[in-house]
Amino acid sequence: MDDQPELTRRRGRKQRTAARVAPETGTVAPVYGGHYRPLSEDGVRQIHEAALTILEEIGMGGVPDELRVAAEAAGLPLGSDGRLRFPRAWIAEMLEQVPRQVTLHGRGPGLGVQLGTGMTYYATGGMAVRMVDIDSGDWRPSTLQDLYDCARLVEHLPNIQVFNRTCVPSEITDLREFDLSIAYACAAGTRKPLGIGFNLPEHVDDCVAMYDKLLGGDGAFAAAPFTTCNTCAVVPPLTFGEDSTVVAMAGARAGFPVKMTNAAQAGATAPAALAGTMAQTVAESLAGIAMVQLACRGAPVIWANWPFVSDLRSGAFSGGGGEIAVLNAASAQMARWYGLPNCVSGGMTDSKTMDAQYGYEKGMTDLAAGLAGADVIYEATGMIGSIVGCALEAYVIDDEMIASARQTIRGIEVTEESLSVDVIRDVCLGGPGHYLGHAQTLDLMSSAYHYPALADRSSPDAWVEAGRPDLRDGAKARVREILSNAEPTVDPGVEAEICATFPVQGFHGR
Repeated sequence: MDDQPELTRRRGRKQRTAARVAPETGTVAPVYGGHYRPLSEDGVRQIHEAALTILEEIGMGGVPDELRVAAEAAGLPLGSDGRLRFPRAWIAEMLEQVPRQVTLHGRGPGLGVQLGTGMTYYATGGMAVRMVDIDSGDWRPSTLQDLYDCARLVEHLPNIQVFNRTCVPSEITDLREFDLSIAYACAAGTRKPLGIGFNLPEHVDDCVAMYDKLLGGDGAFAAAPFTTCNTCAVVPPLTFGEDSTVVAMAGARAGFPVKMTNAAQAGATAPAALAGTMAQTVAESLAGIAMVQLACRGAPVIWANWPFVSDLRSGAFSGGGGEIAVLNAASAQMARWYGLPNCVSGGMTDSKTMDAQYGYEKGMTDLAAGLAGADVIYEATGMIGSIVGCALEAYVIDDEMIASARQTIRGIEVTEESLSVDVIRDVCLGGPGHYLGHAQTLDLMSSAYHYPALADRSSPDAWVEAGRPDLRDGAKARVREILSNAEPTVDPGVEAEICATFPVQGFHGR
């Protein structure tokens, strides 16, 4: 792996121009990151070598029986201490079999997402247990209706391309009903690619049957899977989680792209030294990918190394700050070096409201991950309070923030035309002395610039005259407008059949 070249991608002029002129509604043009590299080339190789040493000498504990049998069949017997160790050569061979690109299909034209091509997308996530009520502002337990409303909202926010489950239905206690209701609520709310998870492996096949019915026939989901199977199969430090591992293996066999989330916390479940956190989490991520390949060789799997951070004064999880920004950017850099489809996290502010802390923590982490070239940035939108809470208006605010982040990630294209020497000549030699009415300005103002709908750019006097508009109030109004006009994404007859066949609950606000 040491001599693997850095990924390079060249785009023609027509493709770049199309990216500039993409509309602000519907789908948005892709952006290509990878400009920010927090690790030196030497640092990348050192982390890789340390990860291989960890896997070969320390290995993974907590190996479930199903994985043990698959590992032994592949010539990887457990040690006398019950730990599964991976020789360097075996890891290298396994990585050769992992698909280098993964398609997350959408259920509408232009909604699919391609991982492993250098493009960067933004996604929701979080599994919050609390919801900030849009009317009262009170924190309350989240419900299935909240999850459905989040999905309906994201369907109409163009800068959020993937809907990963955002909150849990606290009113549902039966595990099968819980898993299938989440799976259906997400699909009923949006046609964009999804991310869901399962408590038990037997629910995987139930979900496939339900999605086949939604798509109109047996095998339809496997032919174009529109959701990932989210798992936290690795429990740091260096342990497999029994339930999540068997769910991941079942998901791989059923045709789901498996998202192997690894969320070690620097200073708590990973070393306080950031390089040590990277070494351990890279090892854990490689072990998780290996586990999926042991279950089903060639199965699509997504690198989801999300190194988190502890506030070392209290040991509490911290979702915002420079440390988590640089760690997830480094994770994206490592994934690109391996050439693996990947995702990282961002946008996990510790703020409990939409204040200045909310803005700078989300902006910093979402932008750093995008600049580093992550394929998908999860948790990027809607989360507050260290991902304990979720707020509908936050999705609208974050969608606008991401639009600005995308402008930064895109960078500046330098061509003979964009250098504008002739334009400067026109304006300065006999022209008006400014560029406001120039043809180039008029052309670019609608194709190369982003104009926020919520952020206020008026003068202080005009702002006062307008009644001192508040960004959060504007976001709430936009939420209400979208939800009051949102159309169902599933035919009512199909929905009735699904609800009659599977234990899923209905929704209000259609």
